[in-house]
Amino acid sequence: MLEKIDIENVLFLDIETVPAFPEYSQLDERMQKLWNKKSERILSNSNSANEMLSPEQLYSRAGIYSEFGRIICISVGAYKKGELRIKSFSGHDEKVLLTEFADLLNKRYNRPEQLLCAHNGKEFDFPYIARRMLILGLPIPAILDLSGKKPWEVNHLDTMELWKFGDYKNYTSLDLLAAIFNIPTPKDDIDGSQVAEVYYKENDLPRIVHYCTKDVLTVAQIFRRYRGEELIEESSVVIV
Repeated sequence: MLEKIDIENVLFLDIETVPAFPEYSQLDERMQKLWNKKSERILSNSNSANEMLSPEQLYSRAGIYSEFGRIICISVGAYKKGELRIKSFSGHDEKVLLTEFADLLNKRYNRPEQLLCAHNGKEFDFPYIARRMLILGLPIPAILDLSGKKPWEVNHLDTMELWKFGDYKNYTSLDLLAAIFNIPTPKDDIDGSQVAEVYYKENDLPRIVHYCTKDVLTVAQIFRRYRGEELIEESSVVIV
């Protein structure tokens, strides 16, 4: 069925997130208590040595939860006339970058045949973006708003879900899919676990943006492989 989709109607995306504050101690008292409860649930679901970690030590992971984190970069890619054009919305002001991203969706991705695609997007990227927009008082673009929609009306594709073929207990990383499809790894510099440190300690947002663009390129290339197509050449990838 994927081959019936006009690939130029698909917007590929990836987000990078960090904890809302550099340190646990910067949370107000109410949020500290709520993070402590969240930490208990994280540890109760863990079978590893993480059981010995304190809420303060676990706070480095807060970025993966939209209630305790924030978005610092959204990179998007779209195929147009044989090129893959990639653009990033990034910055220290989350509301500004989300507003700019929403403007793109409202203006260019508002038709029924248009789709969003991300790796693990249905579990992470799409809901995270929508929740952060709500928290910041921003209207959710129609393509992200699931309220009242039937499953077949949701215009979201997920390269991880597509790989599962109904095997819902299976998790396959983007890096592993890149390897088996002979696509260059997007993790040759940093990976998601290092983003908060690069942002808060190294103050290197451009490095994170570059990493995010590579993830988008990888998702777009994997989608081509799923369709039985050749990878797009590096010379046809344009960063705008």
